[in-house]
Amino acid sequence: MKTLLKDISSIQTGLFAKTAGVGDIVYLQAKHFDENGHLKNSLHPDIKATPTNEKHLLQSGDIVFAAKGNKNFAALYEIQNQPCIASTSFFVIRITDNAILSEYLVWFLNHPESQKILKAQAIGTSMASISKTVLESLEITFPELKIQQSIVAISKLRKREKELKQRIEKCHEQLIQQQLIKAINK
Repeated sequence: MKTLLKDISSIQTGLFAKTAGVGDIVYLQAKHFDENGHLKNSLHPDIKATPTNEKHLLQSGDIVFAAKGNKNFAALYEIQNQPCIASTSFFVIRITDNAILSEYLVWFLNHPESQKILKAQAIGTSMASISKTVLESLEITFPELKIQQSIVAISKLRKREKELKQRIEKCHEQLIQQQLIKAINK
């Protein structure tokens, strides 16, 4: 099935807030994600909870989309994460159609073809930005739920495979370097 993103979700901009250093809620910014768009483990609450802020708290299943800068990515917010509010660097996408999985939409938004379409429509020279209108107009193709679940599972396995290969390569490099040091110290 094909539809526009705006027809299966609500899309809001992140909130502008000033950090306080110590607070109750994490003010989610691009720096909180690694180079692959994964949320880092060490987040520190840095804004105070207020009635205005609490209306913008992310909910489990929300998708944050980094719309500014060279690295655009989608990431899933899950309830086990600390309470967070997305900064203005992000759009918050909340799915309104039960026929599509949040995890699948994250995969779809991060897919190279989707990224190419979005980047081609980005505006700005020093810091490219994808507008809400462009994001809303992105055509989403989604199959039945079982196939979406399979795509998500395969994608997770592929990411895990890449991580393991990187760890193996790092260990192999360390072993070789240790052997070379041993050889010169004999």
